[in-house]
Amino acid sequence: MDNKDFLGKEPVGKLLMRLALPTIAAQIINVLYNIVDRIYIGHIPEVGALALTGVGVCLPLIMIVSAFAALVGSGGSPRASIFMGRGDNDMAEKILGNCFALQVIISVVLTFVLFTSNRGMLLSFGASEKTIEYAVDYMNIYAAGTIFVQLTLGMNAFITTQGFAKTGMLSVLIGAVINIILDPIFIFGFNMGVRGAALATVLSQAASCIWVLSFLFGKKTILKIKKCNIRLQKNIIIPCVGLGLSVFIMQASESVISVCFNSSLLKYGGDIAVGAMTILTSVMQFAMLPLQGLGQGAQPIISYNYGAKNADRVKATYWLLLKLSVAYAMLLWASVMLFPKIFAGMFTSDAALIDFTGNALRIYMACLGIFGIQMACQLTFTSLGKAKASIAVAVMRKFILLIPLIYIMPNIFTADKTTAVYMAEPIADFFSVVFTIFLFRHQYKKIMNELRS
Repeated sequence: MDNKDFLGKEPVGKLLMRLALPTIAAQIINVLYNIVDRIYIGHIPEVGALALTGVGVCLPLIMIVSAFAALVGSGGSPRASIFMGRGDNDMAEKILGNCFALQVIISVVLTFVLFTSNRGMLLSFGASEKTIEYAVDYMNIYAAGTIFVQLTLGMNAFITTQGFAKTGMLSVLIGAVINIILDPIFIFGFNMGVRGAALATVLSQAASCIWVLSFLFGKKTILKIKKCNIRLQKNIIIPCVGLGLSVFIMQASESVISVCFNSSLLKYGGDIAVGAMTILTSVMQFAMLPLQGLGQGAQPIISYNYGAKNADRVKATYWLLLKLSVAYAMLLWASVMLFPKIFAGMFTSDAALIDFTGNALRIYMACLGIFGIQMACQLTFTSLGKAKASIAVAVMRKFILLIPLIYIMPNIFTADKTTAVYMAEPIADFFSVVFTIFLFRHQYKKIMNELRS
């Protein structure tokens, strides 16, 4: 089917489901890369709880690697889709080639930094004397697969943005299945512990990377990676990086926030509070990544039709995205509030950690139900190429609200400072959603007037 017919003419509801279901599945599967590791690690005999806490301290570094992939992929793919909507596939391919080159360069730099500096960073991120060796063992092996993570996550966005959602899902599924199979073999069969979990992740990401690049260099893709385009051009790559900056801030700031949480929790609650934070972060991924998958399914439709100046389809896609995002967020919120210990028990068999985490989950995710509003609005900003508005939303939630609150709350609620730290998340979520609603209403009117003029 011609891409114009596919993204420009097919009914929006049917098209969104066609694109979103595979991307949601891909995001849920993608969660498995780290979550399956944590589930197996948490059940290692005798040392499971400490090993889980050690790997949890690695999350900030893992988030940074993923954030750099998002910087390039989430910035470049909407711009490529907008140019496709304008009928300019040559420029769209130049964007793809430039983004590929930039990701290779970033991967080399990140790999060097992770190999040479991980111990110091992990100690500053909240590792204790009891957990640092588990963290270092994991990161030393994970660092070797940085280029696979970068290219898989970043380049897969260019597969999805062309409308090949099922192919994008398979990119993730291949790696996840391999990871799930290899994890118990390496962790328990070869008695490698956390090193086995890291090795399984690297090998599975390598398989996904081969799949992604084979498609984008192959014959089935609309946009192809060509040698002539693998040369950085300032006028092409800077707008892509600018647009991807909001998603980068969202993901990279999770790393900074994880450090803030871990250091505060280690101070007030010890290793068990840091271990609980590892589980809270994992459960939050259940919320965030499917919402991002839904947004990724909507992105090609919004971007393409924005480029084609089709206001009605942009509007219809946004409203459907908003309704589905809020419905999902409310459903997950209700599940966590009703069954917090079930979620906690997925990651550990330690009874004390389950009890502690169950209580913390209800506090930490208290405002999850309305967070679908923020995700829908921010992903729509990115799809429309509105970098400044998208960055403003990300900065407001993470840097202006959440990070200060992590340190302010224990000074207000002094009776239970550990609980006070967890309370920073829902308070920041609430005020961030209010800010996003006001900003989006203002920008949305301008965008619609622009398209209809």
